Amino acid sequence: MLLKVITVGKLKDRALQARCAEYAKWIGGYGKIELRELPDSDVEKEGAAILKELEKDRNACVVVLSEEGKEFSSVGFADMVGRTDRKLVFVIGGPLGLSPAVKQKADLLWSLSRLTFTHELARLLLMEQLFRAVNILNGGHYHNP
Repeated sequence: MLLKVITVGKLKDRALQARCAEYAKWIGGYGKIELRELPDSDVEKEGAAILKELEKDRNACVVVLSEEGKEFSSVGFADMVGRTDRKLVFVIGGPLGLSPAVKQKADLLWSLSRLTFTHELARLLLMEQLFRAVNILNGGHYHNP
């Protein structure tokens, strides 16, 4: 399994940094995960940087986190991850959102919730759900049905 997470901005909170790193380590036990932090700027420049990064993974399945996206249960998300036969690239925009061009590149727009989260908290939630998904797919006991 090949996973990539593209985010805008650095995690400033050390506790969030540590927890995301821990999830990345755990995910690494099931496959390869690449984390790519892009500098924050304005939405247009961030969008251009994200699109440039996506060019490196032309055949990947691009999942963009967006409030208007599809919602999943954790098991449904794991099923989607498990059915994807190519690299999965997840994109989280910065605090000002995402450019429409990035959303148009998505194979899937995904909403973590109907609630709005900071981009830093969204990163933590994504990492936790990615670990939960690979754990579910591999028969682990992290998820309680």
